[in-house]
Amino acid sequence: MSPLLLFSMANEQVIASIREMLESLLADKPEYFAVEVKIKPTNNVKVYVDADQGASIDKLVALNRQLYPMLEAAGLFPDNDFSLEVSSPGLDEPLKIPRQFIKNIGRKVEVTKLDGSVTEGKLLSINETELTLEETIGKKKELKQTTINLSEIKHTKVCIVF
Repeated sequence: MSPLLLFSMANEQVIASIREMLESLLADKPEYFAVEVKIKPTNNVKVYVDADQGASIDKLVALNRQLYPMLEAAGLFPDNDFSLEVSSPGLDEPLKIPRQFIKNIGRKVEVTKLDGSVTEGKLLSINETELTLEETIGKKKELKQTTINLSEIKHTKVCIVF
């Protein structure tokens, strides 16, 4: 096996361990949910957490303070050489998990499909296989519902509307 593949496999195991710790910390906070855990080659651990009504900075700071000693105790990094950032995903980050989509029902989103085509509209609904948007078409601003299979989506981002 190549060293890169071994690093990737080990990295996935560390991410899974961190995710388990995070889930245990969120167990008594049902409005909060884990979105993603990333580890940069510099052992910078980035943990993204969101909440149904938006994640407060105070809660994110508290999570950071709870998670850091857990990571130290687990010894996941040689000599405990790591840094930790706990934040909510920025508005420029694509939606990654179903709960984020549900949270953003009623908001304008931009869906980029695997074929490169882009569709913008108000997110009306999402289920296990597809999402439904309400598009505004033409000068008469006619409303059209469009259903897109989740398997066809490259990424979806919330549009910032002023």
